[in-house]
Amino acid sequence: MLQIENLTKTYRLGKVEVPALRGVSFTVNDGEVIAIMGRSGSGKSTLMNILGCLDLPTSGRYLLDGQDISGLNDDRLAAIRNRKIGFVFQQFNLLSRTTTRRNVEMPMMYAGVGRGRRQRAESALKAVGLEHRMNHHPSELSGGEQQRVAIARALVNDPALILADEPTGNLDSHTGDEIVSLLLDLNKQRNLTLVLVTHDPDVAARALRTIRLIDGVIEQ
Repeated sequence: MLQIENLTKTYRLGKVEVPALRGVSFTVNDGEVIAIMGRSGSGKSTLMNILGCLDLPTSGRYLLDGQDISGLNDDRLAAIRNRKIGFVFQQFNLLSRTTTRRNVEMPMMYAGVGRGRRQRAESALKAVGLEHRMNHHPSELSGGEQQRVAIARALVNDPALILADEPTGNLDSHTGDEIVSLLLDLNKQRNLTLVLVTHDPDVAARALRTIRLIDGVIEQ
């Protein structure tokens, strides 16, 4: 599913080059659950952006579902993001003046889906246990419910890969545990590949394996 080969990323700040990734290599199989851990500055956010087709590496190769994304232009990257990747963020990133169902419909609108958007959004909300909240606004939902809406939004285009960036970071421990359980259930039911970026060792322990980054390299 994911094949990372000697990936580097260097940022230029004026005349200074700052390496964020220094030759990272690993693979993720279809349907696998992995966690990526590391302190601030370890390179995990940079790696997350590349895996999500939000940024390109300086060198090396990133193959997503067999396609090398390393040299694609912005339009091609956007198309792959919308078609193959679902994102779940710590901050939920829901539109406050829009209903739950309409929030979930947004990725389909960007993808140019016309007919059937409402039915697909309702089906995604049912999959996360929020069929009774379809017409509520985010301000009327708890933090856990808002994250479930975000997960439904990530699912609605039937992606092969879910990238969850600190998905429990704004939740209490009980609610966070429920959200991780939901993601793992969806992984089993739909054979979704799931990548969890987290600071929480309890969350990482529930993945099949953990990749730890230190100063832009994988800890051996």
